[in-house]
Amino acid sequence: RRTRTPVSFTIRELAMLSILSCGASAYFVGAPLPQQTAAAQLGSRSCAIDMSIVKLGTRGSPLALAQAYETKRRLAEAFPDELGADDAVEIKVIKTTGDMVLDKALKDVGGKGLFTKELDVSLLNGDVDCCVHSMKDVPTWLVPGTILPCNLPREDTRDAWISPSGKLPQELPDGAVIGTASLRRQAQLYAINPTFKCVNFRGNVQTRLKKLEEGIVDATMLAKAGLNRMNLEEHITAVLEWDTCLPAVAQGAIGIQIREKDEKMSRYIGALNHEPTKVAVDCERAFLAALDGNCRTPIAGQAKIVDGQLRFEGLIAKVDGTTVLRTSRTGPLSDAAKMGTEAGEELKAKVGGDALAFFGEGEVLPEPKSSVTGVETDGLGGYVKGEYAMDESGKDPGFAKAQ
Repeated sequence: RRTRTPVSFTIRELAMLSILSCGASAYFVGAPLPQQTAAAQLGSRSCAIDMSIVKLGTRGSPLALAQAYETKRRLAEAFPDELGADDAVEIKVIKTTGDMVLDKALKDVGGKGLFTKELDVSLLNGDVDCCVHSMKDVPTWLVPGTILPCNLPREDTRDAWISPSGKLPQELPDGAVIGTASLRRQAQLYAINPTFKCVNFRGNVQTRLKKLEEGIVDATMLAKAGLNRMNLEEHITAVLEWDTCLPAVAQGAIGIQIREKDEKMSRYIGALNHEPTKVAVDCERAFLAALDGNCRTPIAGQAKIVDGQLRFEGLIAKVDGTTVLRTSRTGPLSDAAKMGTEAGEELKAKVGGDALAFFGEGEVLPEPKSSVTGVETDGLGGYVKGEYAMDESGKDPGFAKAQ
């Protein structure tokens, strides 16, 4: 069985990160650097003064900020005496490599870890106390020293189809150009019509909607969850059901990552966990892990609770859509991870035990020439110039609160 190499840190690097964090804290409070070992410093804030403010790390796109401020609101509601004040939880925007490299497909620049590595480092060195993620961006492995014990209530997990012509995928003419950087979506679209041309189409949600208006593609697909969270549902042409396009693993879910053995943050974040979402996401991520899945692999998986039982559907496909294999499971909630693992192993066995060989080398065609292609990015998923410029304040974008 092949395994992927996770983002790794040596013991020396972890120690230095922790020492630097403690040193910075001591500098600002005018205290000497505590004489603690690196191991004791990791996973706690004891090396600095006991701060009541929670520092919350996030990417800087409007969607990421909406999710971060939703987390802040939930913390204030759960702990009004401790975290109810507006300045009790500080939002810290962290630029990630995945946000800064927008002219290439994710598979060509390292995959999902590009959206989390800088957040991991900030968490480990104590710059932030927790990180808020879109769960579908989180690799199946976590950096040692961190845990992800919390999922907020999940939004609609389905894909939204957006086409200025108003046509559904089955109604588009042969040769239609569809903007998507996702091999999962590409494979399922090619299964509908192999003459479609799928091209790279990245940037934050607002940027992609603006590029769609330029007419450089005939349609695009976005997670409905993000559009819901940003109150942008009016752009949706149709919502695709699972039998048309099975969503990505953990799509629509928000996850909160903290350091191991951080008792304060465990208490805060644990109070926000939505167990039905956590059960479903754990099942889906176990499926992905069994298949060694990443951004280079067309894999889809969704679980939901129906009449007290967990129902799971999974899919793997060749990038060109010529082969699509599906599986399903139903079982008790307590078997969530087991169900996901067994479903992944079933599909892996169907392709001779080597899922990566089955997938082969996928390709996403370059984005067509447009008025914004090649423009310097601002590092936050937007563009610098004109109407594509994005607010860098890190303030709450003011979208409707997700229920």
